[in-house]
Amino acid sequence: MTDKIYDAVVVGGGPAGSTAATELALEGHSVLLMERGGRIKPCGGAVPPRLLEDFDIPQSLLVAKARCARMIAPSGRAVDMPVGETGYVGMVDREDFDEWLRERAVECGAERLTATFEKIERDDEAHPLVAFRRERGGPIETVRARMIIGADGARSAVAKHALPNAERVKCVFAYHEIIASPKEAGDVFDPDRCDVFYQGKLSPDFYAWVFPHGDTASVGVGSANKGFSLRGAVSEMRSELDLTRCETIRREGAPIPLKPLKRWDNGADVIVAGDAAGIVAPASGEGIYYAMVGGRYSAQAASEALKTGEAKALKNARKRFMKDHGRVFWILGMMQYFWYSSDKRRERFVDMCDDKDVQQLTWQAYMHKKLVRKKPLAHLKIFLKDTAHLLGLRPANSEVRSQEKVA
Repeated sequence: MTDKIYDAVVVGGGPAGSTAATELALEGHSVLLMERGGRIKPCGGAVPPRLLEDFDIPQSLLVAKARCARMIAPSGRAVDMPVGETGYVGMVDREDFDEWLRERAVECGAERLTATFEKIERDDEAHPLVAFRRERGGPIETVRARMIIGADGARSAVAKHALPNAERVKCVFAYHEIIASPKEAGDVFDPDRCDVFYQGKLSPDFYAWVFPHGDTASVGVGSANKGFSLRGAVSEMRSELDLTRCETIRREGAPIPLKPLKRWDNGADVIVAGDAAGIVAPASGEGIYYAMVGGRYSAQAASEALKTGEAKALKNARKRFMKDHGRVFWILGMMQYFWYSSDKRRERFVDMCDDKDVQQLTWQAYMHKKLVRKKPLAHLKIFLKDTAHLLGLRPANSEVRSQEKVA
């Protein structure tokens, strides 16, 4: 394939890579989408309604619509956060969702290749070579590209070859099991509810979850603690929730980055997107929407660089993303740092989720992917409550109930 020069080779066919390939193909560029195949990222599969609107995703790809989130504290106390009459959390199965995105990229004009990226090579020619193998142990082949987009996940091999210190990005390790949904819905499992467990025994620094996927469900956990057993935590959770009786369909694990990389491009002909750029929301771990936004921004920056010959245009991708979403990421990062550090704080965090103002603004921010500015007094009210909980000046509702019983 060395004779052909592509405008762009996109490495990775997840939401970020497929979106980038689609955007570039629609702009008239020749695009090769390189996906190694056979890998499904561990993911709860939650997507906001805005994703469907922004990226023209059909409702048919949703396998479920969650109308409520249940937050479970270390004590076992559960707080339900209803989304509201018109809202929902869309749920997708990554196996089908990612494949649909890849096929759309092909329909828009991208070529698709099942292969594993090996390295970036440079010779006397103006443009780099992308080295790959079609199968494990097979011969190394190369293709030349004017631009390379790395969308090959956390610990990206493309980023490692092109960006300084990219391999040092801190990650949460996620593991989940896709199971057949219980035939009878009850209080333990509800097909219309996402359950989030803030319990140190299940995750010392993140959270565990049970997310409905229609006929299946995702039962998973994340942690940056390398000595913590993710499989053990999922096994314990399934046992406590009586989900061991449900068939296990598949098991998946992968690292998830904790913060955006400080640099997304090499200043010449390589740019990264999605998990490879580190854009997964702290605290929540939400990545699909942000991956697709990042894929779009990186593709637009790459397209501008290709058309103008000005490599400095590549910097616009990160600048635009941080302008639009950097403040939310910073707030979520602070929230994870403070509230996930101990069971005592997790208990207070779940208690805070029982507040109607917190619920309303949380869902509005999730649905629209921006901070709501229309209610400054509500934000002030939440800030004061948050500070009181953090400093222990406001007793948790569970503590109040215990005091009332004693009285």
